[in-house]
Amino acid sequence: MTPTACAAVAEWINDFVVAYNLCPFAAKELRAERVRIVETHAADEAALLLALHDECALLMSNPDIETTVLVHPHVLQDFADYNEFLGLADALLGSLDLEGELQVASFHPDYCFADTAADAPDNLTNRSPFPMLHLLREESVERAVASHPDVASIPERNIALLRSLAEA
Repeated sequence: MTPTACAAVAEWINDFVVAYNLCPFAAKELRAERVRIVETHAADEAALLLALHDECALLMSNPDIETTVLVHPHVLQDFADYNEFLGLADALLGSLDLEGELQVASFHPDYCFADTAADAPDNLTNRSPFPMLHLLREESVERAVASHPDVASIPERNIALLRSLAEA
C-alpha cells in the first residue's frame, strides 16, 4: 500500500467532503473510525475486480467497518474506461448476491456527469485525487436517508455551493 495515495484520499475526504459537508453522513463515520481507505496495486480490470471482490467479502464479514474506499491509482485512469467499468462492478455485486446489501459510489479525478461540461463545478462533487470505488452498506444508506430532514436537497445544495466557490 502506498501511504501517499491513501493519505491524499483521507485528506480530500476531510478537507473537502467533510469540510464542505458534501456528504452530511461522512463525518460521523470518520470520527468513529469506521471508514476503511485502502489502495490496490491492480494494474488491470481483472485484478481490480478481484480487489473489489475481496473488499466486499471483508466488508460483509466485518460489521465494524461501515464503508470501504478502494483507491486504484494504477488502473482506469481514463474516465470513459472507468465509467464503463462501473457496470462490471455492479455485475460483481450481483454475482456475489450482494445487491441490496452493498452499492458502489464512484469517484474519479476526471469525473463528468452526463450532459455536463467537463469544466462545470457540478462535477467536483465526484472528483477525487485518484480513481476509487466507494462501497456503501445499503442498510446504512437507508438509515441515513431516513434520518435526514431533506435528503433530496443535498445534490442541489452541493452544486450551488461548488458553483459559488468556483465564482469566488
